[in-house]
Amino acid sequence: MKIYGIPNCNTVKKTLDWFKLHQINYEFHDFKKLGISNDKLEEWTEKLGWETLLNKRGTTWKMLDAELQKSIVSKETAFKLMQEKTSVIKRPVIETGSGSIILGYNEEQLSELFK
Repeated sequence: MKIYGIPNCNTVKKTLDWFKLHQINYEFHDFKKLGISNDKLEEWTEKLGWETLLNKRGTTWKMLDAELQKSIVSKETAFKLMQEKTSVIKRPVIETGSGSIILGYNEEQLSELFK
């Protein structure tokens, strides 16, 4: 079980608290300290699509100038932005160990997974 995110993100905090409450072991990957590899983005994109990974509702996206926002039109341009500004990745990204990925905090989905 591996959780990717930023420790000061409220959604990531809720997720980590949920895992601690349910005594489920996990490894945490801090985007700010460790970044994210192109290979990992590629792996997630195969399962979710790059558009799903890109958080256009967050502050980081909204603070980008309009020209840069308009230039994000492909996997390649999105990956470049996600590696430069990891806060633009929707989070948390949870790799379940069984090959599936949960994106964002969804208590019902987590509960179902860990019955």
